[in-house]
Amino acid sequence: MEEDIKKACDVLLKGGIILYPTDTIWGIGCDATNEEAVKRIYAIKQRADSKSMLVLLDSSAKLDYFVSDCPDIALDLIELSDKPLTIIYSGAKNLAPNLIAEDESIGIRITQENFSKELCRRFKKPIVSTSANISGNPSPANFPEIESAIINAVDYVVNYRQDDLTKSKPSSIIKLESGGVVKIIRE
Repeated sequence: MEEDIKKACDVLLKGGIILYPTDTIWGIGCDATNEEAVKRIYAIKQRADSKSMLVLLDSSAKLDYFVSDCPDIALDLIELSDKPLTIIYSGAKNLAPNLIAEDESIGIRITQENFSKELCRRFKKPIVSTSANISGNPSPANFPEIESAIINAVDYVVNYRQDDLTKSKPSSIIKLESGGVVKIIRE
């Protein structure tokens, strides 16, 4: 794991794209503050850049730097959630402009999985995490299900957990709207 984290951080620092395990499914990632790297991920996925992607952080203490208003309920939801939870916040800031949705929102998940959490901690910036598939194709549940086109398009493929055949699932997604309204997007 240590060598993978070092190599992945090096690639991310240079504006590269990685394929890596997360707390949910395998993801394609880059520096979430690098507009060109984000553009490359949209191209790899053959996805319209109007469809947003989420970012991973290692700690909820970093949320205030990337969203203008982090409601207290968000911290409660993160703490109480028993499975990976992506929260869509309004007022995204300090991220690549092409990562922020038209309504100025951004999806952020605080990862608890060892590898992705340590990668985020060491990289010291949010990391894009989008499913490792061509847009419209099924999301791979584990590494062997990832299309070769994706594997060949990234700059670094993490070795850690490639042999883990656990059928992972995407995170739950909720949107926090004004007035403390919680909207469930995906359970």
